[in-house]
Amino acid sequence: MNPIIVAVDFSNTSIHAIDYAIPLANRMKSNIILAWVDKITPLESIYPDTSTESRNEAKKRLDELVKQYAPQLGKEQKIEYKLKKGKIYHEVDIIAKQAGADLIITGAHGISGYEEFWIGSNAFKIVTYASCPVITVRHDFLIPKTLNRILVPIDGSAETIQKLPFVVCLSKLFKSEVHIVTTHNSHLKSIQRIAEKYAQLAVGFLKTHGIAHVEESITSGDLTKSTISYAEKVGAGLIAVMTEQESPANIMLGAQTQQLINQSPVPVLAIHVKEHFCL
Repeated sequence: MNPIIVAVDFSNTSIHAIDYAIPLANRMKSNIILAWVDKITPLESIYPDTSTESRNEAKKRLDELVKQYAPQLGKEQKIEYKLKKGKIYHEVDIIAKQAGADLIITGAHGISGYEEFWIGSNAFKIVTYASCPVITVRHDFLIPKTLNRILVPIDGSAETIQKLPFVVCLSKLFKSEVHIVTTHNSHLKSIQRIAEKYAQLAVGFLKTHGIAHVEESITSGDLTKSTISYAEKVGAGLIAVMTEQESPANIMLGAQTQQLINQSPVPVLAIHVKEHFCL
């Protein structure tokens, strides 16, 4: 399969993202490309300046990471790196496009923050602007040996089912059980029926592909908290959501997606809306 991009700034959070990427890459038979971006503004850089010295130091550390992680990949796979200069999210996306990447993995600090390198401040932008799916992973997430369960929240938006094809690919690779959870923030049956309709489409798609699945529903005034609680209860290793883009002229992450990335101890897979889509 195509490469996996891992955004790296040498924080513990981004190193943990590499640890997370290794079993995924091995199962997907993918190479890994580490993406390091030198910021334009010296005040925002990890290092005191953006001179040749800082770039050489970054290259040295990346060489060390390649040497450390290469033995953990399959014989036909490799790990390499790209150094760029510019806006983090823009350059990471360019690397992904040029490599034809299937996935980007980046660290997420969580609601309380963790380290002051660029991963935390740019995770949302990487998710928002990426041309392929992005997984955000917290520094304290205990990486399992396999991906046993994937949680797929389904709401009343037409775009909510667009995450299913990628989820099915992951499920087939890991033999994961998929939990289709219909989410409601209203007790009105007329509103709930819309989400339930999309949930049934999702279930039908899973059945067509022979995916083991569980159906559940949640009604809550705080769907972020309830979704996380459900994920922890069933031991989900991934929560799949849509980025909920509003329009090309006003690219924003939906509020719930931002909250999940911020608050979820479970990694979050974010997938962009496509203009023309059908299951």
